[in-house]
Amino acid sequence: EADAPTRLPRDGPVRIVGDTAPGSKERKGAMKITAIKTFMTREGHRSRALCKVETDEGLYGWGECYSPGPDLAIEPTLDYIFEMIKGEDPRRIEYIMLKLFQQMRFPPGAIGLSAMSGLDHALWDISGKAAGVPVYMLLGGNCRDKVQVYRSIGGKDVKEAVEVAHKLNEEHGFTAFKTSPWRLPADGHRWGLVCKAAAEYFEGLRTNCPDDWEFAFDPHAKIFEPIKAVQLANALAPYDPLFYEEPLRPENSDAWARLRSQLTVPLATGESLYQRFEFLDLLQKDGADIIQPDICICGGLLEMRKIAALAESHYVSIAPHNPMGPLATAVNLHFCAATPNFKILEYHLPDAEIAKDWLDEAYWPTDGYLQLRPDRPGLGVEVNEDALEGKYSYWQRTCPERPDGSTGYI
Repeated sequence: EADAPTRLPRDGPVRIVGDTAPGSKERKGAMKITAIKTFMTREGHRSRALCKVETDEGLYGWGECYSPGPDLAIEPTLDYIFEMIKGEDPRRIEYIMLKLFQQMRFPPGAIGLSAMSGLDHALWDISGKAAGVPVYMLLGGNCRDKVQVYRSIGGKDVKEAVEVAHKLNEEHGFTAFKTSPWRLPADGHRWGLVCKAAAEYFEGLRTNCPDDWEFAFDPHAKIFEPIKAVQLANALAPYDPLFYEEPLRPENSDAWARLRSQLTVPLATGESLYQRFEFLDLLQKDGADIIQPDICICGGLLEMRKIAALAESHYVSIAPHNPMGPLATAVNLHFCAATPNFKILEYHLPDAEIAKDWLDEAYWPTDGYLQLRPDRPGLGVEVNEDALEGKYSYWQRTCPERPDGSTGYI
C-alpha cells in the first residue's frame, strides 16, 4: 500500500520512502526527513552498520551503529524507525529521540539503541551542515583545542608489547595505551599466579617505556568473584595504572560500589550500560571513578551529553568506549571537544585503505591527539557510498570454553 516500505536488493542499501509519519505536523519552511539508508559493510574482521539520513532540502547526515549482534537486525530496525519519523525536521533531535522512546514504549535494548544512536549521529551531522558549523559548536563550543586518544596494544610477551607501544608513539605520538592483564589464562591456573604474571608484565612495561606514558588494564569483564578483581587490582596498583577497566560484569551496581571502596586504582566501566538511567544508578552508588559509555549504543550524542552531565555532578570523568570505525571516531571527537569532564578517548586505528575509501579524510592522531576541524560543518567528514557496498561479511561473537567444558565470558 501507499505507506509500505520500498526495498532495494539485499546486496545494496535499504532505502525507505514514504509520506509524513502519523502524528507529525507539517511546519512551514521546515526541513523534512525523506529517507534512511542502511549500509552493512565490514572493516577488518568486524561488521559495521552505517546509516544515512536524507532530507527534502538535499542535506544529509551519516551515523554509525554498534554491532552487538545479531548485526543484521540493525537494518530492519532502522526501517521501523523511519516509519515513525518520516517528514520530521531532522534538527529537532530532542523531540525525535523522545518520540522514538515513547512510541516504542518498552526499553529498546541493544539493537534498538544501536539503531537510534546511528540515527542520532546523522541528525547532528545534518544540523551542523544546516547551520554551517561543526557539531561541537552546537554543543556549546569546544572547551579544548584537541582530543587525547589512547590505543590498545598486545603481544605474546612484554618485549613485543613494548615494541608495539614504541612504534605507535613514533608513528602517531601515542603516550597512552590499554592492554590486557591476562598473561596466563584465567581459567586453569592458580589465581595467585595469574595476578603475579600480570604484575610482572606491568613492571616490564614501566621499566622499558618512558615514565610519563600511561597504561590502562582491561580484564574485559571476565572475573566473576569480586574478591578476585580486588586481588588483581592490588597486583597492578604498585605500577600506577591509568585505570582498571570493567573487571566484573556490569549488572550489579551494588557489587561495583563495594569493589570501588576496596581499590586504590581508578575503576572504570560503562561500555555495556545503556542510557543515563543505568549510569545514574551506578553514579549514585559511587561505583566508578571513570565511566565509559559508547556513543554508538547508549542512544547517541544527545544521550552521551546527558550521561556526561550526570557524571560531572558526581565528580566522575568520562573516557568513551570507541572500538568502532572511523565514522564513530568523528562523532566522538565532537562530543569530547565540548565535554568538560572528558578524560581520554579510546581510538581504534582504522585500516588505512578502508578509511581512505570510506571517508574523504578520516581523523588520524598527531602527537597522540585528534585535531578539530573548525572549517568543516557537521561531523567534518564525508562518506563515499560506493565504497560501502558489496563488502559485507557477517561477524559472529563466540564465547570461550573453559577446561571443564563450561562456557566463559567473552
